[in-house]
Amino acid sequence: MENKEDKELLEKTIAVERLKAVPFFEDAPCYPAEQLVRLRNLGRQMEIDADNERRKGLLQEFCTLRDSLKRKGNAPKRIYLWPEGEMPVMTQYKDNYGCRYNHNPDFRPYLYEMLLPSDRKPKGAIVVCAGGDHGDCVVSEGYQTCLDFNKMGYHSFLLLNRPNRNPWTEQECGADTARAIRMVRAAAGSYGIRENQVAFAGFSNGGLTGEACIRYYSGAQRTTDHFPDYMEDDLDRYYGAPDAFLCIYGPRYKGAEFDYTDVVYPPVFFAVGREDTALDNLNAALPDLLAHGVEAEVHTFAGVPHGQGGITIMGENQYPNFQLWLQLADAFLQDVFQRRN
Repeated sequence: MENKEDKELLEKTIAVERLKAVPFFEDAPCYPAEQLVRLRNLGRQMEIDADNERRKGLLQEFCTLRDSLKRKGNAPKRIYLWPEGEMPVMTQYKDNYGCRYNHNPDFRPYLYEMLLPSDRKPKGAIVVCAGGDHGDCVVSEGYQTCLDFNKMGYHSFLLLNRPNRNPWTEQECGADTARAIRMVRAAAGSYGIRENQVAFAGFSNGGLTGEACIRYYSGAQRTTDHFPDYMEDDLDRYYGAPDAFLCIYGPRYKGAEFDYTDVVYPPVFFAVGREDTALDNLNAALPDLLAHGVEAEVHTFAGVPHGQGGITIMGENQYPNFQLWLQLADAFLQDVFQRRN
């Protein structure tokens, strides 16, 4: 029988090895999807299995697969959001003790372009942000969703920002999001879109990130309003909040306060399963948004729990009704974009 020290050592080892896998999940466009899915499933099995001997076997399999991953020959490159040393910082984060977070203090936020072929006319652009502390959530909520938007005719941009509350603030995660949106707007001409055709799609914690971007960087607000020492550059000439906001099971927490002063809130689309605790958050946030004149479209889906965005990449589709959110979001975006012609 294992003693307490052996179990604690196993937990620490698993945490260290899982942290090493985070860049593979977050660089999902660069690796074979089926291998990332297998790696993700092994990691989650390790979390729920109660037998430590089986967990040791899963850990060995996990590490072997992770260390065997090879980048695709046509793998895209990271596009870092901020020049070295110029990222606005508020959180004093110096030590990832116990692998508490998926990102170490030296993490630099970045994005990936996932563009349509040059012979397809884009409907617009969508910056996509996965939930949680990112990590393996990126495979489904981020990467697969970008592929889904590509199929529907949108340029997609996979965002790996500093995750909200893990450990960074709303101002920091929002600043990363605003920076990504500005980068897309600045290149709108080369992407074949208008500058006012840039949406943001956030899942769960990524939805909180989207609202943080709106809260602190919409209207006439500037990055220097929240980071006085920040040195503006050419990208700061562009508007930093999205033209439309897709909030997928990620409305603000029930009871959370939101200051609408200086905020220009874009049209927002909500998709939430009826078996998702996020529905309680939506029921609280929606009346407040409507009372402040925010244009909102809401869809709820019977029997659906949390975290089903992009789940088809896992070979699962237990809740096919939820997949309708993609077509509904497409119609919502086209309505918003066409009214801004």
